[in-house]
Amino acid sequence: MGKPTGFLEIERQDRGYQKPAERLKNWKEFVKPMAPAAVSQQAARCMDCGIPFCHNGCPVNNQIPDWNNLVYRDQWQVALENLHTTNNFPEFTGRICPAPCEASCTLNIDENPVTIKSIECEIVDRGWREGWIAPLVPGAKTGKRVAVVGSGPAGLACSQQLARAGHEVVLFEKNDRIGGLLRYGIPDFKMEKHLIDRRIEQMQAEGVEFRPGVEVGVAVKIDELMRAFDAVVLSGGAEQPRDLDLPEHEFAGIHFAMDFLTQQNKRVAGDDEWKAAPAGAISAKGKHVVVIGGGDTGSDCIGTSNRQGAASVTQLEILPQPPEKENKALTWPDWPLKLRTSSSQEEGCDRDFAVLAKRALGSEGRINALECVRVEWTKAADGRMAMAEVPGSEFELKADLVLLAMGFLGPRPEPLLAQAAVDLDPRGNVRANVNDYRSSVPRIFSCGDMRRGQSLVVWAIREGRQCARSVDEFLMGTSDLPR
Repeated sequence: MGKPTGFLEIERQDRGYQKPAERLKNWKEFVKPMAPAAVSQQAARCMDCGIPFCHNGCPVNNQIPDWNNLVYRDQWQVALENLHTTNNFPEFTGRICPAPCEASCTLNIDENPVTIKSIECEIVDRGWREGWIAPLVPGAKTGKRVAVVGSGPAGLACSQQLARAGHEVVLFEKNDRIGGLLRYGIPDFKMEKHLIDRRIEQMQAEGVEFRPGVEVGVAVKIDELMRAFDAVVLSGGAEQPRDLDLPEHEFAGIHFAMDFLTQQNKRVAGDDEWKAAPAGAISAKGKHVVVIGGGDTGSDCIGTSNRQGAASVTQLEILPQPPEKENKALTWPDWPLKLRTSSSQEEGCDRDFAVLAKRALGSEGRINALECVRVEWTKAADGRMAMAEVPGSEFELKADLVLLAMGFLGPRPEPLLAQAAVDLDPRGNVRANVNDYRSSVPRIFSCGDMRRGQSLVVWAIREGRQCARSVDEFLMGTSDLPR
């Protein structure tokens, strides 16, 4: 533990932000890191709680009290070694994870939780600054070959673990750059892409071969991989976006969130490829933007729209507004339902809850308004929540650009999954359990969003690591990789 009386003496302090007027001028990260001395002081708040519920809240099972104690005692390099035993990419999770560990912190019962996420991020950032992070090259090769399909966090974690076990790993990615959702879904102002690039360099030195621009199922068939490799891991994303059920229309200006976000990430990277996108160039500059969906993807659309110079941004959520504070007696240590305001929402956005978009209105082929109606939620006889429109509550909302950020339905069935002929679960994900991650087809494994559906980066890292161990056991009969 940290200082025995630290949680009694020290108030919670977290990283700050640049002011919106400044951060909206560019696409760079705007979080202000705390000084190492301040981070050590925050680590001192980690109490001897007996049962560290933060372990339960953390999908990768970070040994949080251990590295908090090490940071408090100024043993940063040992803290980094501990952190890397459970998390391949803490610089990713230290920036974009919602920190369920903090919700599970024992101090969160009636106090403010330890700033776990900020401490994690500073440990790994300092590790890179000090040169403590180096390739872990295996001492011997096994002669086994593994193909990993999809270079998001699950594929990256799985590939790195397998390479460290001595296997020859080839990671296939259909996009022109490695990173999956990390590269083309998360805006640069939340996570700059050089963080991915330096991990790629580390993994290449460890033996991972990257093949970007190769779509498995198109450029390379699954049968070819099965002949050339001893095992295949399907670690793609849940790429099918949920659509909005609007009456048929012919108005331009309605786009899926990922098309919008991917284009901007390509712009920041200096690419011109986005100009030839099927939907054409998507820009919020000077437009009245309506974002439909209240989650993280919707928030990313808000921040991106404001940086592009939107005239206004409105975010619609079909669910009712959550309470401002959770009932900790009922929710702790689980993730609570409460009203959260993201940094992007703070930059400028009107939020409206319990609203359903009904119809697109427009002229000359472009949308200029949305017809909406308010809804109310009640519990039906079977216990499920039912939605009903409120009579007379219809209204129009000015909209030059509508971005659909309502989540994802699962992986695309064609062409990859169809060729692999793997069994799917009722939601359309690859059917594989968390004990061995094996699909219904021998030698094909699956992990990440392609297996579990839309989820968090930290869950993808966990599944990639666990899948790697299962593949290693399959190939070698036993495995020294951590689970």
